Amino acid sequence: MDNTAIVSLKDIVVDFDGENVLNGFSLDIHDKEFVTLLGPSGCGKTTTLRVIGGFLQPGSGNVFFDGKDITNLPPYKRHVNTVFQKYALFPHLNVFENVAFGLRLNKAVGENGKKHKLPEAEVRQQVLEMLELVGLKGFGRRNIATLSGGQQQRVAIARALVNHPRILLLDEPLGALDLKLRKEMQIELKRIQQSMNITFIYVTHDQEEALTMSDTVVVMNKGLIQQIGSPEDIYNEPQNRFVADFIGESNILSGMMHKDFSVEFAGQTFTCVDKGFERQELVDVVVRPEDIVVVPAIQGMLTGVVKSVVFKGVHFEMLVEQAGYEWKIHSTQAQQPGEVIGMNIGPDEIHIMRKMEE
Repeated sequence: MDNTAIVSLKDIVVDFDGENVLNGFSLDIHDKEFVTLLGPSGCGKTTTLRVIGGFLQPGSGNVFFDGKDITNLPPYKRHVNTVFQKYALFPHLNVFENVAFGLRLNKAVGENGKKHKLPEAEVRQQVLEMLELVGLKGFGRRNIATLSGGQQQRVAIARALVNHPRILLLDEPLGALDLKLRKEMQIELKRIQQSMNITFIYVTHDQEEALTMSDTVVVMNKGLIQQIGSPEDIYNEPQNRFVADFIGESNILSGMMHKDFSVEFAGQTFTCVDKGFERQELVDVVVRPEDIVVVPAIQGMLTGVVKSVVFKGVHFEMLVEQAGYEWKIHSTQAQQPGEVIGMNIGPDEIHIMRKMEE
């Protein structure tokens, strides 16, 4: 991945009907990176994408591309293409002609400096290469109406990529697909991005999707960035309660840092790996459900009563009541409702966060 910022948003402000959607939003996106804007509905992620694409003019702030201010540049003059959730394919054109459409609109600059249409042989070569890249070799003559949702999405991606944009914007493009196809397309999109070696900026509210595909995840809420990092950092080291709660499943408890590497929560004092907090500072404590080890009650740091057990395929999900708090535990071994169990939590499995300002 290149460290050069291909897109920089600086102090972007967007208001809709007096409501602030983005307020002083700043973000650097690096070249050849797969970046996902992740957050709940209404957090500003699609608005951010539209500002980058030139479809929405910010009230204030600037958009830079390769260091040049493009804030007032219209979409067709930006080296950017977009794939929407609704693919907007042309139903009267076959697969080949849908992909070729952008190439035929664009004009190449010849040796004499004059613009001319691409030769038909070159159009054909580029379209066929792109169809092969997205897994649709041999589909050129197919009618759009005969394609599945996943195949139509691949056509939309091929059409967006055939002009070789520097950036591809993807606005929840997998939203209309069933779960199995979504998972297949997540892998495909990452493969395509790496094959093309260009920047993908992807919008989703699905945290599993973001963790699967991204080099960098930007977690957003209420028009603000909550955390930027790799999928591993976002999952393992959430910076606040919102990120911990939104990314994966978490047990989040109030606690107190007595000193470095020592935290009290759930009525017990635990050794942890965190430091740098004030003595007796009130904190939020995160423990992932899969990081709790179930043991006989007599061997547990904590003991609780199993309230419910649900089989989830790869594990059992148990809700366990302990000192007024309901713990969520993922385990390959099921305990019975009403059973008293022990729970052990290692120092590495305890993550301490500063309390969020309300």
